[in-house]
Amino acid sequence: MSPVMIATLSVAVIGLIIGLLLVSFGRKFAVETDPKEDAVRDLLPGNNCGGCGFAGCDACAKAIAQGEAPVNACPVGGESVASQIAMVMDVEDLGLTRKVAFVRCAGDCGHARKTANYIGIEDCSAAVTSGLTDKACTSGCLGLGSCVKACQFDAIKIVNGIAFVNRAACRACGKCVAACPKHLIELVPDHNRYAVRCSSKERGPVVKKACSVGCIGCKLCEKQCECDAIHVENNIAHIDYEKCVNCGKCAEKCPSGAIMNRLPG
Repeated sequence: MSPVMIATLSVAVIGLIIGLLLVSFGRKFAVETDPKEDAVRDLLPGNNCGGCGFAGCDACAKAIAQGEAPVNACPVGGESVASQIAMVMDVEDLGLTRKVAFVRCAGDCGHARKTANYIGIEDCSAAVTSGLTDKACTSGCLGLGSCVKACQFDAIKIVNGIAFVNRAACRACGKCVAACPKHLIELVPDHNRYAVRCSSKERGPVVKKACSVGCIGCKLCEKQCECDAIHVENNIAHIDYEKCVNCGKCAEKCPSGAIMNRLPG
């Protein structure tokens, strides 16, 4: 037998032995996983965006399988994925509410009074840190696009000087919420029609001087609501979405137009 053949056979035998050893060790030290966890993981979209509050899709799947997170924990998957996960987990698919991001500011270039021209880094956090702003309202959207950069789904844009969310594209991952240094963005139920598009806690006269569509805390909305779903706290109206029935009476009576109809029709 030639040296080449001997070398070839030796390598083959060594490879076979190593392979058998690996299989043996793999079976001996294998970590068993919960079949439900694997099934849930297969249903998750795999974005690993962290919008669920966990480190990634693997961690989210594990939490759902162990009952430490709800079946609709993944905001990117939405109701369709939540429904499938509910079947895997053998739970009733109830109360799964799609949420979308909403910017609590309507002070665009046509409504908010400008006091200066901002020249600096196009970043909201940098502007807040430096104390610079070009609007009279110090609570409003800066329009420098930190939220736009944070969104992975191209669901938020700067329109006429303020952030605007495309409801259809939003996956409620929460990245824009975390990116806004003024905390103007919140996740609201998509089916709720009305929302307060202001976040200023200044008194009415101060708000009116800064923005024509700001909430002035007049409480007319409170008086009109028959469901006790809206209240003025710290000079700003807040809607309780669990109580709101979308009647629109608060928006009809709002003298400044701070309460907006988010949905068409």
